[in-house]
Amino acid sequence: MTAEPTLCAIVPPYVLDRLAEDGHEPAARSLALDAAHRAARLTAALPDRAAAADRLERVISDAAHRERLPGRTVRQEGEGAVPDQSVNHAYDGLGATWTLFSAVYGRHSIDDQGLRLDATVHYGQDYDNAFWDGRRMVFGDGDGEVFGDFTACIDVIGHELAHGVTQFTAGLEYRDQPGALNESVSDVFGSLVKQYALLQDAAEADWLIGAGLLAPGVQGVALRSMKEPGTAYDDPRLGKDPQPAHMRDYVRTGQDNGGVHINSGIPNHAFYLLATALGGRSWERAGQIWYDALTGRRLPADADFTAFARATVAAAKARYPEPEVADTVTASWAKVGISPT
Repeated sequence: MTAEPTLCAIVPPYVLDRLAEDGHEPAARSLALDAAHRAARLTAALPDRAAAADRLERVISDAAHRERLPGRTVRQEGEGAVPDQSVNHAYDGLGATWTLFSAVYGRHSIDDQGLRLDATVHYGQDYDNAFWDGRRMVFGDGDGEVFGDFTACIDVIGHELAHGVTQFTAGLEYRDQPGALNESVSDVFGSLVKQYALLQDAAEADWLIGAGLLAPGVQGVALRSMKEPGTAYDDPRLGKDPQPAHMRDYVRTGQDNGGVHINSGIPNHAFYLLATALGGRSWERAGQIWYDALTGRRLPADADFTAFARATVAAAKARYPEPEVADTVTASWAKVGISPT
């Protein structure tokens, strides 16, 4: 399955809305750019595939603060580091994401057919976001007042490229609970990219998405916390992190495509509970279960939280003969108010 490309950005629209309402010009411009990209429905042909399906291919381009894609090519696969650290960070982050999916899950790039990984840095002027548009990653530099350089967070890069994995597998619709699952799967694999690169086990990981992205002076540690949803930030400009950790606090809203960046905190927390309960390296058993559920070709595009929970229990039973693994999956979902049975 290949879903229609959807603009999936790391900074939720409600965060930019609040900043824009307070007169923050970069946020207002970023919202306008995001809306323009969504309206364009970017459906152009996919980038060229790599010559060998098991070989990493990267191309980094520089938009030079303009709003035209892809920009000028500044680094390609196999070339050495350049003076521009945003280029190097993007190059390394694409590589780290490819490596996780290849080395751990045997996936040949995000489409499993050797898709070349393209990215553009320095997009727009003080652009406060990073996104996957169905074909490439695009990074803003941030405004330096609220957000820093979006290439600096390896989990942000992993998150956005994981949207591509979902696009080419389950194709989860980008609205309501399927959309929140779409966002949550990206948070899960974004965190796993960082944990794998740092060789951290579940107990050592910070379980934050976008740690280091908030500029000095902002009262917060990241965009989201999988360990404690709702605690990532509490700032006069950003507001308070609205993510729930349990179904009793599920947010029903017409904004943010039905709260896709908000309610993703619930399945996020279920994964955190599973990974820490199983212990060891999160990308192994817990990550493998999530990957199997996502790529098993049985998950419908409109899957809700319960459907995904059932898929993870089935995946655990299929891969691990020990009944306690599937039981732990079931218990982790139950702790966030979802019954896979």
